[in-house]
Amino acid sequence: MRLCSLYSGSSGNSIYVGSENTHILVDVGVSAKKIIEALTNLEIKPEEIDGILVTHEHSDHIAGLGVILRKFGIPVYGTPKTLEAVANYKSLGKVDMSLFHGIAPEESFQIKDMWVKPISTWHDAADPVCYTLMQDDKKVSIATDLGDFDEHVVDALSGADAMLIEANHDIRMLEVGPYPYPLKQRILSKKGHLSNERGGQLVRSLLNEHIKGIYLGHLSKENNYPELAFEAVKDELLGNPYSNDYRDFNLMVASREHCSTVIEC
Repeated sequence: MRLCSLYSGSSGNSIYVGSENTHILVDVGVSAKKIIEALTNLEIKPEEIDGILVTHEHSDHIAGLGVILRKFGIPVYGTPKTLEAVANYKSLGKVDMSLFHGIAPEESFQIKDMWVKPISTWHDAADPVCYTLMQDDKKVSIATDLGDFDEHVVDALSGADAMLIEANHDIRMLEVGPYPYPLKQRILSKKGHLSNERGGQLVRSLLNEHIKGIYLGHLSKENNYPELAFEAVKDELLGNPYSNDYRDFNLMVASREHCSTVIEC
């Protein structure tokens, strides 16, 4: 399996997960042009994408969906409440609604040779989920816009060979920054986003002896820096028996502007 963060940040998100025979996008929160450019860099044609998994209906996760569907007719998967909210998204435009396929949280489904499992999360959206994807004995876990996590989320995401985990904000930067107080409270709440430290705690809970790579993703442009996220997560991993000074796996911050280094597993 291959995991590649195409774009990641509060301004737009899209992730590629693939195998030799199956190609999947998780969210398309940037323009169709950018998605096509990123896939071209991976030597993948948009027509080869077998499905788009939608985590939730916020624009930084679906901004490019309408154009992508009109151009390429790719099946879209999401919970029924999420798909209803997506259908009402003002910038979606006219699309073939037969491409929308409802899925149930906690119930696995198959796209060609991959098994996909949606996991319910806390976030201020209609019915948000994160995803795990499996092919044979390989597993990829993707979790952003979490707000918070519990043992159920940890159990569902655990055992991954590669993953992308949210590290959205530095708490101090958020507290002293320009955002209105209600927005700050929303981001800090269980329906908001994981801080760098909380994201590090989740990564620490998910480390295992076979992990190949970890992206830190969905960084806020206004309330975080890649260096802050990396150092905060690294500090949370100190003492974990599987961290091994990061010699055996790649810990990196996913780029906001371009494809990140592919993780092979």
